[in-house]
Amino acid sequence: MTTTEWIVVIVVVALIVIAAVWSFMRSRRSTALKEQFGPEYDRTVQQADKRRDAEEELANRQKRVEQLNIRPLSSADQARFANAWQELQPRFVDDPSTAVIDADALVGQLMEARGYPVGDFDQRAADISVDHPEVVSNYREAHRLAKRNASGDATTEERRRAFVHYRKLFDELLDSGVPDRAQTSRSA
Repeated sequence: MTTTEWIVVIVVVALIVIAAVWSFMRSRRSTALKEQFGPEYDRTVQQADKRRDAEEELANRQKRVEQLNIRPLSSADQARFANAWQELQPRFVDDPSTAVIDADALVGQLMEARGYPVGDFDQRAADISVDHPEVVSNYREAHRLAKRNASGDATTEERRRAFVHYRKLFDELLDSGVPDRAQTSRSA
């Protein structure tokens, strides 16, 4: 073999190794994102044009939330929010429409107390999905049903489902501390 042929062989082998390493790293990243985001990973991939775009979106969510000052509640705040929900829950029987509106507001107040920004709903849901991927679908469904409620189109059953979905997110946010982002960052 000539020197030129050897160079070509070495370049081809190097390219194959680089491609294999790149493929392994992408697979590892995909696996880490699937483990962290669970059903939210699948939802995001289904909505994106390409898997790579969806994974980039999820990685960007992680980076954004890492910059937030998410904090656990003090014991006093935890008790205050728990009491507020206990007062809200029985009101559903007499006035389900207002109870859904109040549940949405209470969840927003709890998110804010934990350090989540409470502006745009889609951004709130994206932020919540990083640390609470199992309940973000509840939040989205509660929000969808709350919008039907606000327009006067929701049935009592839809209001009940919205209230239950808000409760699941409420409980998760009330009981959780600060997520271990160091572990999350290492796995991504």
